[in-house]
Amino acid sequence: MDQLKHECGVAMIRLLKPRTYYEQKYGTESFALNKLYLMMEKQHNRGQEGAGMACVDMDAPVGAEYMFRIKALGKDAITEIFDHVTPEWTKAQLFMGHLRYSTTGKSGLQYVHPFLRRNNWRAKNLCLCGNFNMTNIDEIFDKMTRQGQSPRMYSDSYITLELMGHRLDREVERCYNEAKQQGLHDTDITNYIERNVQISNVLSTTMADYDGGYVMCGLTGSGEMFAMRDPWGIRPAYYYKDDELIAVASERAVIQTTFDLTCEDVHELPAGKALIVHKNGSCALETILEAKAQAHCSFERIYFSRGSDRDIYHERKQLGRQLTTPILKAIDGDTEHTVFSFIPNTAEVAFYGMMEGLRNQGLNVRGEKVAWKDIKLRTFITEAGSRNELASHVYDITYGSLRPYQDNLVIIDDSIVRGTTLKESIFKILDRLHPKKIVMVSSSPQIRYPDYYGIDMARLEEFCAFRATIALIEERGMWQLITDTYEACLAELRKPAAEQTNCVSAIYKPFSIEEINRKMAEMLRPAGMQAPVEFVFQTIEGLHAACPDHQGDWYFTGHYPTPGGNRLVNQAFVNRPPITPL
Repeated sequence: MDQLKHECGVAMIRLLKPRTYYEQKYGTESFALNKLYLMMEKQHNRGQEGAGMACVDMDAPVGAEYMFRIKALGKDAITEIFDHVTPEWTKAQLFMGHLRYSTTGKSGLQYVHPFLRRNNWRAKNLCLCGNFNMTNIDEIFDKMTRQGQSPRMYSDSYITLELMGHRLDREVERCYNEAKQQGLHDTDITNYIERNVQISNVLSTTMADYDGGYVMCGLTGSGEMFAMRDPWGIRPAYYYKDDELIAVASERAVIQTTFDLTCEDVHELPAGKALIVHKNGSCALETILEAKAQAHCSFERIYFSRGSDRDIYHERKQLGRQLTTPILKAIDGDTEHTVFSFIPNTAEVAFYGMMEGLRNQGLNVRGEKVAWKDIKLRTFITEAGSRNELASHVYDITYGSLRPYQDNLVIIDDSIVRGTTLKESIFKILDRLHPKKIVMVSSSPQIRYPDYYGIDMARLEEFCAFRATIALIEERGMWQLITDTYEACLAELRKPAAEQTNCVSAIYKPFSIEEINRKMAEMLRPAGMQAPVEFVFQTIEGLHAACPDHQGDWYFTGHYPTPGGNRLVNQAFVNRPPITPL
C-alpha cells in the first residue's frame, strides 16, 4: 500500500513507590526510563519524524530543576533522546514520551512534542503531548485572541498548550483564593494549591469547544498527570495500574509487552473520560465530556496499530477470511491454477485469514511469498526520471513462484489509498512473473474520503477511488453532477458547522462499486503491462462484522462523526482543481 502517516504515539509512566523500592527490586535506578524506552520503541510504527520525552521530579529541592524535556528529529530520534538523558532524570516519578508523524505539513523541532509552558509556580508548569488532529483550530484561535491572548505559533498543539495553560492558571488562582480565605500564608498556600488543584476543571474548560479526534496527555510541575480521550473515541488509548505504577500508551499490546501482562490487565480509556493521577498518587477515571456516538477508528485495526494485539490479530484474519467468495468469483473458481500471496508487511495477517477461509471450504490452495519489500533505496541521483526508476524497485519478487502464463496471482493488501505504489512499482514488478491474471485484493473497503482526525489523507484527489469516479463522470459527460455537488458544498459551507452534511457523497451515487473497481484497474495498470488486473475490495458490512467495536468508517462511507469533518470535506471539494468538459 501507499505509506500512510499517523499522528502519533504516546507513552506515560507514573511511579507510585519511593525510588529506592525500584532500585532494590529491579536492580537499577533507571527502571522507569528503561520501561519508557521500550514503550516508545514498541510504538515506533506510529511516528518516525521525531520523538520527545519529559519527566517531573517532585522531590527536587527549591532552586533546582524539577521538570525536564528533550526532543529530537528523525527516525533515530528515540535513541538520540535517551542517549542524552542525564542522571537527574532517574530521580523523577512522572515520565511522558511521544512519537510524531506530521499530518499538517509543518516540520521542525519546534513542532515535536512534548510542549512545555514554564512558570515559577510548580503547579502552573504544564507539559503537553498527544495523538490528535483538530478540525476547528481556527475557531479556537479566534476565541483565544478575543480573550486577549497572542499565541506565538499557529498549530493545534501549541494553541492547545496555551489554552490549557491559561485554564490551569485560573484553576491555580481558584485554589490560591481558597487558601487565602482560610488564612494560609506563604508556602502553606503553595501546599494547599498542590493538594487541591483539580485537573478535571482544567480539561473540561479547555476541551469543551474542540472538534476532532484526540488523546491528550499532560504533566504539571507539581506532579499531576492526565490522559484524556475524545468523546467519540476516535483516537486510541489504554492504561494499566497496580501498586507500583500507572502506565498509558496508544496501543494495548505495548503495555502488555513492556510489563508482561495479559490482555485483561490492560484497560481501554473510555471516550470522553480522563485518567487523572494526583500528586499523592491517587488515580481516578473522571468524565470530562459526555460520550458521543461510538466512532473508534477502524483504520487502527486494519493497518496502524501493531498486529501483535490479540483482538487486532483476529480481526485482520477475519477481514481476509470474509473475502473468499469474491476472490473465487474473480478467478472463476480455478484454484488449481492460482497462487495466493500478500503485499508485505501489514497485510500478512489478512493473508492468513484468506487462506484459512479458502481451506475451510475444502479447497487445496497454494500460498507463496511472491512480493518482498526491501529497505528504502537511497536515491543519490537528482534527475527525476532516474530517481523514480530507483524508487520503483522498493519491492522485489520471488522468481519462479508462478508458472508463467498459467497461474493467476491473487495478492492481498490491507488498503489501497492513492494507488501510486501499485502503478509505479508493484504491478510492474509482479508482471515480470507473467501471471495469467492479477487479482488485487484489499482487506478494507474503497477509501473515498479524507480523514481529518490524525491520518495524512486530506485531499480528495489523492484517492484512486475518487479519481476513478471523476473519470467515469468525465467519460459519461455528467458535468452537471460536478456543478450540482460544487454548489451544494458551497451552500453547506454558509451554514454553521453543526448543521452541515457531507455533500461530496453525491458523486459516488450513480456508480456501483464494481464500476469504480474496473475504472481503477484501468487507471492504475501501467503502460506495457501484460497481465489483466481485477480489484476486489472488502465491503462496509464485512468491515463492521470483523471490527464490531470500531465503527469509525468515515474514510470509506463519508459518515463523519463530528461537524468539523463534514465542513472540511465540503471545503475540500470546493477547493479542488476545477473540471471542464473535454
